[in-house]
Amino acid sequence: MSEYLSTSKKKVTAPAFFKMKQAGEKIAMLTAYDYTTASIIDAAGVDCILIGDSASNVMAGNENTIPISVEQMIYHARAVARAASHALILCDMPFGSYQVSREEGVRNAIKIMKESGVDALKLEGGIEIIETVKAIIDAGIPVCGHLGLTPQSVHKFGGYGLRAKEEAEAEKLIADAEALDKAGCFAIVLEKIPAVLAAKITENVNCATIGIGAGNGTDGQVLVYSDMLGMNRGFRPKFLRQYADLYTVMTDAVGCYINDVKTVSFPNESESY
Repeated sequence: MSEYLSTSKKKVTAPAFFKMKQAGEKIAMLTAYDYTTASIIDAAGVDCILIGDSASNVMAGNENTIPISVEQMIYHARAVARAASHALILCDMPFGSYQVSREEGVRNAIKIMKESGVDALKLEGGIEIIETVKAIIDAGIPVCGHLGLTPQSVHKFGGYGLRAKEEAEAEKLIADAEALDKAGCFAIVLEKIPAVLAAKITENVNCATIGIGAGNGTDGQVLVYSDMLGMNRGFRPKFLRQYADLYTVMTDAVGCYINDVKTVSFPNESESY
């Protein structure tokens, strides 16, 4: 058995993120969007499974995360929550579900929690949505923030480039992180920002920071599972480490199956009733 496999099925909770940060234990997070994948990732011992709105890209084939709805996120989140007994299950609130008003944000947050069974929610943005963040936390729901490259704002940014390169944006990002921390967030995802800035924010906040393209000075890391397992071709950002080549494994297996069917070697006598 590999040493990274979990030997304890004790449930990871939002307060555990604070304890892990204080103890200097790095937090490992991966995405998942379905029951089977989540059960494998959870069994491997990952600390947190994120049902990202990246399901819009990975599962539905959309160009960005904007089209996915609350109902679609609940569908994916419910499947993941059923599979996991160890990891903290974190779900993205999709675009449009919390930007209109604080009341609508709280209403959708409660709906997602009630209908999916997840443990916590993630919202993109800083000071602009801070009152909504506070209200959701006041409703008893753990919240993870998300700063830097926020994919729901891709049209505003004009792409997926590195954020906070300039001093003004870096200062704004620090202020946003401090506001989210003060509001009571248990974690903040920092996406595609300079490593030095991410490390500074990590030192300045009490909550845990989770990096993606933000260096190793954060309290943890997150990747999209299909990216790190090499299930797609052509997406190779600098921050991505590919741990397997499942694209080749799967296409080879399917090719063998096709050949066996066409040559009538499958099913054989032992595979027939």
